[in-house]
Amino acid sequence: MNKIILSYLIKNFLKCIFIFFIIIYCFGLILNLFEEIEFFKNIKVSALLPLKLTAVYIPSMIIKIFPFIIFFASMWFMVKIRNNKDLLTLKVYSYSNIKIFFILAFTSFILGWVILFFFNPVTSLLAEYYEKTKSNYSRDIDHLITYNKNGLWIKENFDNQNRIISANKIGIENKELIDVKIFNLSEDFNLIEEVVSQKASIENNNWVLYDVIIYFYEDNILKQKKIDTYEINSNYNYYKITSLFRNFDTMSFLDLILNYEKLNNQGYNKTLLKQSLHSLLSLPFFFFLMTGLAAIATLGTLKQSENYKLIIFCLIISVLIFYLKDLSLALGQTDRIPLLLSIWAPIIALSFF
Repeated sequence: MNKIILSYLIKNFLKCIFIFFIIIYCFGLILNLFEEIEFFKNIKVSALLPLKLTAVYIPSMIIKIFPFIIFFASMWFMVKIRNNKDLLTLKVYSYSNIKIFFILAFTSFILGWVILFFFNPVTSLLAEYYEKTKSNYSRDIDHLITYNKNGLWIKENFDNQNRIISANKIGIENKELIDVKIFNLSEDFNLIEEVVSQKASIENNNWVLYDVIIYFYEDNILKQKKIDTYEINSNYNYYKITSLFRNFDTMSFLDLILNYEKLNNQGYNKTLLKQSLHSLLSLPFFFFLMTGLAAIATLGTLKQSENYKLIIFCLIISVLIFYLKDLSLALGQTDRIPLLLSIWAPIIALSFF
């Protein structure tokens, strides 16, 4: 009998979560579709492309709000078993409120790890596909920047000329680029000169290049000139470049764990890497506690008349938790409190309940 009851609780609880997931996915699909249509309205593309991009974008967004899906699904499931007298039946079979809570909370906790190890890698690939596809249709092509396995690439437009910059990696400690190549091109994209440097200080927009070799044509003859330092003005600096790599949706939990040092050495912002890793790591614990909050609100009474109060409670508590998370993270990002504490503070606060 215990196995049957346990199976009933887990199966129906997961069913409620899945239903809420589908509802949120459909709402997200409808809302984001308008944004994609607005983006592609002046571009000749297939009518299905905006829908396709929306479909692959929503899963990564849902992961961020999954704790609230867990909360509402938990509330719905517990109200449901209370209203149809299943809760009373469970009590007859010695299932106390605390026992029901732990069954559902541990199910949420395990579901959190399943999402991190199996669902999150898929959503990361989808987010990467979304970013690459969307960038191919970007209309602002005067200034572009990308970072991939071949290093950093920057395209700039200045004084009716074009500049393409490449670097093998970004030096974190000294705010510099390593193994830099700069191609200065005419308005018609004819090569004017190539500047090669071992490193470039990019702390501000006035870049200083060291150990420089400049290749240029003079009377159709390729010549070179060596100089110790060379300065250029750029639209980008170290802080702007590193802040552009904020979309960590394209990196899965497994990527962050297995390749953390590699990503850090490649020049990804260490603070943002740490923030993304711990934000994902906190999800299972967040799931557990959100289920706990739902249990506190619903399992204390068998009266159906309390349903409207519970709906209002759900809305208020979810809004408060959402803003508590944002406030805490903002304090961490501005160094008011340690970053790790800002990520885990909402978890700690919720655990007091």
